[in-house]
Amino acid sequence: MVFDNSVIYRYRIKAYFYNIMFRLKLLTDPRWANIAEANLEEILTDHAWCEQKAASNAITLITMLPEHTEIVTELLAIAQEELEHFHLVHEIIKKRGGVLGPVRKDDYVGDLQRFITQGSREDYIIDRLLFAAMIEARSCERFRVLTENIKDEELKKFYRDLMISEANHYTAFIGFARKLGDPEKVNARWEKWLEYESNVIRSYGKKETIHG
Repeated sequence: MVFDNSVIYRYRIKAYFYNIMFRLKLLTDPRWANIAEANLEEILTDHAWCEQKAASNAITLITMLPEHTEIVTELLAIAQEELEHFHLVHEIIKKRGGVLGPVRKDDYVGDLQRFITQGSREDYIIDRLLFAAMIEARSCERFRVLTENIKDEELKKFYRDLMISEANHYTAFIGFARKLGDPEKVNARWEKWLEYESNVIRSYGKKETIHG
């Protein structure tokens, strides 16, 4: 069978995504997409601020790792890409006659922050990286749910395009953590993060926000 480039591209995105998704222990109920689509103005504003916070988080990590030139370079690229996503979401909001609106509190992220270790500086930084990876993984999964369940064709394509970016960021953060620490210990800690997140996410999936 012969595939054209678009088919191969979609297949690679889906395969890449599912490798990540299967690490999550609890998946989002597809009905969450119905809640989101009922108030697209709200979810777009929330999403825009999520991208802004992701850019800020990458910059904060740079301040913690100034001596790691290669990681700093990659974090700068991530920060720039997150800001570009912020810009893209804002453009969609403007195109639809809306306004950005005030910053939204992300309770899910707040719950995850409580799990970050307060141990040694190295352990803390590694956990900050795993915290970032966890958010990217869940965001990627939520984008998939939107892509597969909403009727808005423009947003279907938009969130499909963002899925691979979130997957790449997830991979980068996990890779940074393994580079800075013992890979086996990092993997063991990641398993604890996955278990913790599975308990946290049970309280979400009922609001028209990216992590709500």
